[in-house]
Amino acid sequence: MREFRYEKAIDPAGAVALLTGEPEGAYLGGGTNLVDLMRLGVATPDVLVDVRQLTSTEVEDLPDGGLRIGAAVPNADLAAEPRVRERYPLLAQALLAGASGQLRNRATTGGNLLQRTRCTYFTDTTMPCNKRDAGSGCGAVEGLHRNLAVLGATHEGPTSPHTCIATHPSDMVVALRALDASVRVLGADGERTVPIAELHRLPGDDPARDTTLAHGELITAIDVPALPWATRSRYRKVRDRASYAFALVSVAAALDLDGSTVRDVRIALGGVAHKPWRATVAEDALRGGPATEAAFAAAAEAELAAAAPLADNAFKVPMATNMITRTLVQLAEARA
Repeated sequence: MREFRYEKAIDPAGAVALLTGEPEGAYLGGGTNLVDLMRLGVATPDVLVDVRQLTSTEVEDLPDGGLRIGAAVPNADLAAEPRVRERYPLLAQALLAGASGQLRNRATTGGNLLQRTRCTYFTDTTMPCNKRDAGSGCGAVEGLHRNLAVLGATHEGPTSPHTCIATHPSDMVVALRALDASVRVLGADGERTVPIAELHRLPGDDPARDTTLAHGELITAIDVPALPWATRSRYRKVRDRASYAFALVSVAAALDLDGSTVRDVRIALGGVAHKPWRATVAEDALRGGPATEAAFAAAAEAELAAAAPLADNAFKVPMATNMITRTLVQLAEARA
């Protein structure tokens, strides 16, 4: 592990000022992902700025009926928060589907948003990886890619500096994407709000960048808008073992019915792309149509039509299609 200097700011503005002046530095929150990457030699910050006690650990009501979640709220506390469980069950379920109880006690909400991929080639410094070592290529394309992306990936061959088929590992973020959350950020130029749809990015021509945040910007809170019919929602996750495993495919969905007609719907996918994938094609196909299994399946197939799987992860396409379908069927049956 590279030697580093530890700094503890007295307030968020001080932390931002510290890190903005340290181009190779990083924020330290719960440390559940960063410290692992430092041990592996993947992350090599020369300065750590501790922000664990600088942002809020509270969940507050917003005037519109939504919630503001402090960036330092532990994942375990957020999952157990009664207002989250009542208003946004898909979010509580997603949090409980992630990691282990011990890690959820330590991991912060803000840090969860910024998890790095668990792609084997990213975490192994002896392997080529454009995300970790720009221009080195992507070993996963012709190697182990069973858990990797089928949507939104960059395929230009294993030696291209742009190729990346990594997936985003967070469960929580998939639910927040379905809920159209927004992220409050403090930077050198002041505060701004970033829609969660614009926080994470596809690899494009710069696979090393996971988010649109500038260096030194600090997440201070997450706002979840009111969505009364999100009380009828679900997070569903398929993984290789029953606990402490990342998603092969996950679905966060909420369904609003007017009789037997879909009035509105939210669907997001995890485990299939470089960022949480909002299933807008499926949503558009369903709104105003019948709430039937056939309609749900057709919408799911339309969403996955853009998939570009490789040999060993092609199973994710029918898996995602089936998961969207079954989740919506179960929500519709619960409504009935």
